[in-house]
Amino acid sequence: MDFVLLAIAFVFGLLSQQLRLPPLVGFLLAGFVLQLMGKEGGETIAAVSDLGVTLLLFSIGLKLRPRNLLRPEIWSGTSLHSILLILLFAPLIYGVAWLVSSTTDFDWRMAALLAFSLSFSSTVFAIKALTENGDLGSMHGRVSIGILVMQDIIAVLFLTASTGKMPSPWVLVAIPALIFARPLLGWLLSRSGHGEMLALCGLFLALVVGAKGFDVIGLKADLGALFIGILVGYHPRASELRKSLNHITDLFLVGFFLQIGLEGSLSWNGFFWALFLLLLLPIKTLGLFALLTRFRLRARTSWMAAISLSTYSEFGLIVLSLGVAKGWAGSEWIVALALVLSLSFLVAAPLNRRAEWLYDPISDFLKRWETKGRHRDDLPVIENGERIAIFGMGRVGMAVYHVLEQRFPGQVIGFDRDPASVEEHQEEERNVKLADATDSDFWERVCPADDLDLAVLAMPTHSANVHAIETLKRHEFHGVVAVCGTFPEEVRHLRKLGVDTAFNLYSRAGAGFANHVVSVFGQQRPDLAMQWNEEPDSKS
Repeated sequence: MDFVLLAIAFVFGLLSQQLRLPPLVGFLLAGFVLQLMGKEGGETIAAVSDLGVTLLLFSIGLKLRPRNLLRPEIWSGTSLHSILLILLFAPLIYGVAWLVSSTTDFDWRMAALLAFSLSFSSTVFAIKALTENGDLGSMHGRVSIGILVMQDIIAVLFLTASTGKMPSPWVLVAIPALIFARPLLGWLLSRSGHGEMLALCGLFLALVVGAKGFDVIGLKADLGALFIGILVGYHPRASELRKSLNHITDLFLVGFFLQIGLEGSLSWNGFFWALFLLLLLPIKTLGLFALLTRFRLRARTSWMAAISLSTYSEFGLIVLSLGVAKGWAGSEWIVALALVLSLSFLVAAPLNRRAEWLYDPISDFLKRWETKGRHRDDLPVIENGERIAIFGMGRVGMAVYHVLEQRFPGQVIGFDRDPASVEEHQEEERNVKLADATDSDFWERVCPADDLDLAVLAMPTHSANVHAIETLKRHEFHGVVAVCGTFPEEVRHLRKLGVDTAFNLYSRAGAGFANHVVSVFGQQRPDLAMQWNEEPDSKS
C-alpha cells in the first residue's frame, strides 16, 4: 500500500477528530484529496474495503436477533419506504434530466433504477455513527439496524434476480447444515480462549465459513458473514468476540471510506447531479420519520432512527454498477452517485452528533405525528416510588444493584436498553425495566428531575455515559450522578462534565481485591492477622 495513502488518511482523520467530527469524515476528505493528487485506489484498497464491510456485517449479526426483523416497523416500514421513494424520486429525476439534458437516451427505466439505488442507507456509516454516540443498543439503534439488514436483503435479492445467476442447489444443503452445526460453532468459540485465538476464530467464522462459504454456493459473501454472526450471536462469548474484532474492523473500514473518495471523479455534470440528489435527502429522511411514527414508535425514536439513516448507500453504488453493466444507465451516473454518497456522509456526520440537540426544540411539533397506542418496547413506568436508578445492568451495574438494594431495600430500580438482558433480570425477580438514559422523553415522561435522588451510570461504553450526562444536564437533574470509566482520560473527561463522582474501574479493582484478600486472610488466620497488626514494623 502507498505510504502516502496512510499518511493523508491519518492526518485528515486526526484533524476531523480534533474538530469533534467522526474520523470517517476525514477519511472521505482524504480520498478526494488523494484523487486530486492523481492517486488511485487499486486492488489493495478494494480488498481492505471488502474485508471491513464483511467484518462489519459479521459484527451486526452477533447483535442481531432474527425475531426483530419480523416486527412491522422493520419489514413493512422498510418495504413501504423503498416503494414510496421510487414512486417519488423517479419522476423527479426523469423530469430534471429531460429539462437539462439534450440527449434522449435517459428513459424511465434508468430513472427508476437510480431512484431504487437512492432508497438504501449506508450500513457502514450508520453503525459507525451509532457506535460512536453509544446508541447501538438503544431502541432507535435496534430499529435502524433492523431496517439496514432488510435493505441489504432487498439489495441481495435484486442483484440475484438481475444477474440471472441462481444460487447453487447446494444452498438447500449448506444452510440447514450450518444451522445444525450451530453447537459446533459455539464449541469453537468456547475453545478459543480470550486472546488472539478468539479474534482469529472470529476471522475464521466471518471470512472463511461465512463469506467464502456463501460465495462458493452462489450467494453474496457479506450475507454469509451476517448469517454466521447471527448463528453464533447467542453464545456467551459473542460480546467478547465482537469487542476483540472492533479495532480490526475499524482499521479495515478506513479503506472503505478512502475508496469512496477515490472513486468519485469530479466533473461539473457529476457535481450538478450530486447537488440535486443531495436536495432529495431531506425528503428521504422525513419520509422515514413519518412512516415509523405510523407503527406507534415515539417521535424521538423515529427521529433518531431517521437521522442515523439519512445517507445514501454503498449498496446503491453496487446496484447502479450492475445497471451500467447491463446497459440500463450511463457510467456518468456512478460518478454522480459516488459524489452524493460522500456528500451525504459529510452532511449526516454532524447531524448524527447533534440529533438530540436538534430534537429538543422541535419535540412538541414532532410529537404531533405520533399515533395512538404504545409500542411494546416503549418507555417503562416507575410505579413504586424508587429513588435510586442504575442505568446499564451488565456485570458492573448488577453488582451496584445488589449492594444498593441490600442497603436501601425497595428504593432501587435498574434500567437497561437490551430487551433480552431485561427479560433475564426480570426472570430472576430483579426490579429491572427497559429504558435508555440518553432518551430525553424518558426524563420528561417517566422520571422527572425530582423523582430520583441518585443516578448511577454503568453503561458499557464511555460515549453512552457521556451522552446520558448531557441529557441529564439538559433536563436539570438535581440528584447525585455517579459514573464509572475504564481509562484515566475517560475519568478526567467525566469529571470535567461536572458529575458528582467518577469511578475508575481498573484502578479501584485492585484496591477492592486487596480488601477482599485481607478480609479472607483475617477469617482464615486471625492469629497471624492480629500479630501483624500489633507489630507492623517487624514485618517491614
